[in-house]
Amino acid sequence: MSVELHRLPNGLRIVTEAMPSLESATIGLWVQVGGRHERIEENGIAHFLEHMAFKGTARRSAVQIAEEIEDVGGYINAYTSRETTAYYARVLKADVALALDVVADIVLNPVFDAGEVEIERGVILQEIGQVLDTPDDIIFDWLQAAAYPDQPMGRSILGPEDRVSAFAREDFQRFVARHYGPERMILAAAGAVDHAAIVRQAETLFAGLTPLGPEAPEAARFASGERREIKGLEQVHFALGFEAPAYRAPDYYAAQLYAQALGGGMSSRLFQEIREKRGLCYSIFAQAGACADSGMVTIYAGTSEADIGALAELTIDEMRRAAEDFSESELARARAQMKAGLLMGLESPTARAERLARLLAIWDRVPPVAETVEKIDAVSRADVLAFAASVAGAGQAALALYGPGAGAPALAALTARLAA
Repeated sequence: MSVELHRLPNGLRIVTEAMPSLESATIGLWVQVGGRHERIEENGIAHFLEHMAFKGTARRSAVQIAEEIEDVGGYINAYTSRETTAYYARVLKADVALALDVVADIVLNPVFDAGEVEIERGVILQEIGQVLDTPDDIIFDWLQAAAYPDQPMGRSILGPEDRVSAFAREDFQRFVARHYGPERMILAAAGAVDHAAIVRQAETLFAGLTPLGPEAPEAARFASGERREIKGLEQVHFALGFEAPAYRAPDYYAAQLYAQALGGGMSSRLFQEIREKRGLCYSIFAQAGACADSGMVTIYAGTSEADIGALAELTIDEMRRAAEDFSESELARARAQMKAGLLMGLESPTARAERLARLLAIWDRVPPVAETVEKIDAVSRADVLAFAASVAGAGQAALALYGPGAGAPALAALTARLAA
């Protein structure tokens, strides 16, 4: 397998990775714009725009977009995050050129028909309602808002209902004109692909785009905060967040391994101590996420009203203990799990294409998998202990709680217990 990279004069980057054993390929555009690039009055527009890409172009109706891909047995999809909007398709190798043409068309030529806007508005409002009715979804939006208050990084990707209800065709056009420049786009493909053929086609499709110039979103500022919604649910949904490194930070991998050992699997500290030994919950996990200038270790659990106090305090106790007695065997297990997850995930062309785009966006190159593995292997026990101690001593955390949790400890009590 080999990674090849080409940059058009206007700044659009094309990156491919051939996987000779495959008969299929994933190809797509990863645009470096997401929720954190929205102005407050635009909150939700990046996600709405992603939906509208499938609702018709100057050349294809919404039905034709779906049919052209599905007629050849492929599928097309998209997603919006806080820093990226992605549009991609997976097809058989004979249909890569078709997939690229369709993906380019929906990104570059959406018509934003007023009738389709109204139809899709209803779909997105239904999506918002579904999330609001799903406690273990909405809790993470609330945690994000508590951790990054009054700033783009803390706002919901879907946006509030009142904003979504007001967007018009002109709003989408302005957002695209301000953000969808070629230097902010990465065309990534993996699987049964021909790099030279993709570059030739991309030159035809994208060479006419004009660069927009540099853009710096508002900096992320992690802060202590909490949101509690007391409601008569069956469970209390509990999410706790602590600041973690950005993805270019030297201690990024130490944070990832810490989160893995703390709550990344059935052998993790939180799972063993809180679920297996004490039976205080069904679901509990920890994970570390990162963006360009910040990150967050998130711990989530669902438990009963009677057990929320004990669960919260035991979670803090395990974090404090991890800063004192994190072992070499835990590090080895977390390292093995992280490397296995990385390598197993790369057996999919979609995961490969996404990795190409993500790493190119971060580093302006694609580090070999072996380089990533070396960085994971280079993390020492002392590195993880240092990160665990920094979390315990920071005195900052974010908390979101939803359900019958009136008796849950206050955030200040939890942070004080962690630092004790």
